[in-house]
Amino acid sequence: MASRLVPKAAAEEGGSGCMESHAVLLSPVGKLEILGCEMGLHEIKLPQPGTLPSSRAEPWAACELRGGAEELPEPLRQCAAWLCAYFCEPGRTASLPMPPFHHPLLRRDSFTRQVLWTLLRDVKFGEAVSYKQLADLAGNSRAARAVGGAMRSNPIPIMIPCHRVIRSSGQAGNYGGGHVLKEWLLSHEKLQKEKLAPCCSSANQPRHKTTATWLVTSSQSTRHNSEQKKKR
Repeated sequence: MASRLVPKAAAEEGGSGCMESHAVLLSPVGKLEILGCEMGLHEIKLPQPGTLPSSRAEPWAACELRGGAEELPEPLRQCAAWLCAYFCEPGRTASLPMPPFHHPLLRRDSFTRQVLWTLLRDVKFGEAVSYKQLADLAGNSRAARAVGGAMRSNPIPIMIPCHRVIRSSGQAGNYGGGHVLKEWLLSHEKLQKEKLAPCCSSANQPRHKTTATWLVTSSQSTRHNSEQKKKR
């Protein structure tokens, strides 16, 4: 674990200076870099695109925090614990505390911030939503392109699940960590949700009925819904 002083410009933009700590989590998708301070999480850095051995989620998962967690600020320990649960025991993530976020983008009022918070709040594990649908949920149905920009700007991927935002066609679309990683995460969530479904079906239902009507999982499900409407 290493610490450094956040550059002055970034500190001013975030509202105060802070000592940034750095940790590396060895995960099934490679090395995840976690950055933050005592006030909150700054960033999660994904592995370089193309480093995954397969586009399929494996039935096993393992995580290891390099160097241990003893000297890390609490937000980084919370982040590492949440990520380990995400990969190894997804059913536990709902009961774990999420760290506070301390990135300037998530602290100032903007449409990007609104989109990211909407995504975090409304699109649950194992679900997916199109760019246009997320724009609708965030309050501006004409801002699908801006939603794409918000996904590219997301400083805390996986935890703020921009991998769950797909194209209207059902294709995965672009991702900062690369197409293979996005497919892996979506496949991982689909498989794990299926395993959890028999005993936790109620916990996997969207909290908001209005959100549920917008969610899609693939082009196949979209076509199926269209066919059903025609029959009616």
